[in-house]
Amino acid sequence: MKLRELAHSRTGDKGNTLNISVICHDARHYEQLRAVLTPERVKAHLRDVVRGDVVRHELPGLAAFNFVLGDALGGGVTRSLALDAHGKSLSSALMDLDLDE
Repeated sequence: MKLRELAHSRTGDKGNTLNISVICHDARHYEQLRAVLTPERVKAHLRDVVRGDVVRHELPGLAAFNFVLGDALGGGVTRSLALDAHGKSLSSALMDLDLDE
């Protein structure tokens, strides 16, 4: 099962740091995702891009998580030559995470 089946995501950026919010479609899935969607797993899944630490902030009242990914944007919007300098496509890449692995 892919993460996108249980949640959707939004992104934001500040400098070289990317935020990815993962919001459960249904609050019933929050604890399941809490168990499998660890910072280590997110970093491993996005390992080709994320060079820094990954920190997870839990928002149980919203059935959501906010992941802060350091050193993930090639220096930031004004310095990066990447096609997706804001990192918007990385939320879609995270949604492709296989939860059964």
